Amino acid sequence: MFSDPQFWVAVSFILFIAAIFNPVRKILTSSLDAQIEDIKNKIDEVENLKSEAQKAFDELKERETKVVKEIENLNLESEKRIAELKVISASKLTDQFEKREILAVNKIEQLVRDTNNSIKNYISNVAIEATRKILLKNLSDHKKSSLIEESITEFNSVLKN
Repeated sequence: MFSDPQFWVAVSFILFIAAIFNPVRKILTSSLDAQIEDIKNKIDEVENLKSEAQKAFDELKERETKVVKEIENLNLESEKRIAELKVISASKLTDQFEKREILAVNKIEQLVRDTNNSIKNYISNVAIEATRKILLKNLSDHKKSSLIEESITEFNSVLKN
């Protein structure tokens, strides 16, 4: 057994493996530890990115909620403003109708007065003309003179009063 060369090759192979195992093991473990550490760092970085993304998502959700509330408030305010404008415009329209109605009533009254005056003037002119014609036909010169003098006197007394 000790003289067999195969035995010594096997022993030398085992010693060689034992001698190489420790440094190879250290190299492999350090390489694997470095890779594990690198993977852990990448996992931590991804988790940080995930938490930052979650925070950003939460902030966006909060902003969205605020924007929705602001839009609702703007809608309510615009509806209130529209209602106010409707009331104001209805009031203004009613005022305009009332003013135009008053103007129309005043115009109608003025037209009635003008028409009445025109009719009175026409009736007076017709009556005066008819009276003048009757008087010209039926009165003598002496009666005409006395009537003229009486008219002048009455006219003067009316002017003084």
